[in-house]
Amino acid sequence: MLAADRASAPGSPAAPVEPTARLGILDALRGLALLGVLAINLEFEFRVSIFRQFVSGPPERAIDRGIDAILSTFVDMKAFALFSLLFGVGLAIQFERMAPARRAMLLMRRLLVLLGFGLIHLVLIWNGDILTEYALAGLIVLPFLFGPTWLPALGSAVFLGLSLVQPLLPPLVAFPSRAWLLHQVAAADRVYATGSFPEILRFRIEEIAGFLPLHAFVLPRTLGLFLLGVVAWRSGLVWRAGHHAWALGWAACLAMGTGTALTLATATRHYSGWPSLGRAEIVAAPLGTIVLALGYALAILAVGTTRAGRRGLAWAEPVGRMAFTNYIVQSLVLGFIFYGYGLGLFGRLDLATGLALVLAVYGAQAVASRWWLAHHRFGPLEGLWRALTYGRRPEPGA
Repeated sequence: MLAADRASAPGSPAAPVEPTARLGILDALRGLALLGVLAINLEFEFRVSIFRQFVSGPPERAIDRGIDAILSTFVDMKAFALFSLLFGVGLAIQFERMAPARRAMLLMRRLLVLLGFGLIHLVLIWNGDILTEYALAGLIVLPFLFGPTWLPALGSAVFLGLSLVQPLLPPLVAFPSRAWLLHQVAAADRVYATGSFPEILRFRIEEIAGFLPLHAFVLPRTLGLFLLGVVAWRSGLVWRAGHHAWALGWAACLAMGTGTALTLATATRHYSGWPSLGRAEIVAAPLGTIVLALGYALAILAVGTTRAGRRGLAWAEPVGRMAFTNYIVQSLVLGFIFYGYGLGLFGRLDLATGLALVLAVYGAQAVASRWWLAHHRFGPLEGLWRALTYGRRPEPGA
């Protein structure tokens, strides 16, 4: 989920981008998106089985229903959409910063290293991993970077259009049956809560097949947002945001308003009993996710054009600069909290307690990230990723 996106204006010398050349607003945006990802991963994928959302469960308290509604409506896939967009921005930045003769080789190596990290994370730590899909999607997107801007723009339109109509098409990978889902949820409640590391490892690997339909379903949207991020960077929208502050603000209001309306129109009925919108809902729901996520991104960019806004967002920058490390650490910490080889709290915490845990973990990461970057130039995994990409160790120092 995490292209190392060191930002500088296009046309600068081809070299690994230094921390001083970063656009802090991108780090802040990534840091905020990581908070949303942590909330969704903890509440719906570590606290309980990810497949529980597809089957009926025990009644929840009113406060938990409210938290569920807010996270599902305003955070859930929007945070992941933001990361996809930022990954595309990072690819565009890396492409422009690398020597033309080495671009293809270095970018492919970078994505293959990410794929290796993703597979380790997927198998040994947590099978809800997104790094593997991002690496594979990045390899698909890579050829678009070598064409003129209209090529990634066209590719983005095609892939995003496909993501909107995909619910109307036959699935690429068949979704599991209800019987499988019920069995998997019951098995997860038992194994994750009480199992040893070898038992959980075996169950985690067996469960990966159930994730494939979810990844296949979201892949077109991921590809489309990657390419949209490329277009956003090449157009100057990101690195020249200060020249378009008012336009960004109005666009953010329009996108957030439209995205919220579409999201509420397709989500509220699940909590209030409103009638279905029929076939229109099938397209409106994913469209609302994309538009609302874009609205969030535009709003943060607009806020970041002001001095007060930059100061107000500065606390999130260290988290975003170390997003790769923080993402993996979150999986390690949550695995210890919820799985049987740690505290074994799987299935035992309500949503409200889970939300408090989200804030505690994220707050600790914000403090730790700030401290680390005061003494080091890169996060631990960011530095390792960089070294494996360029074939040399980063120079020490803050």
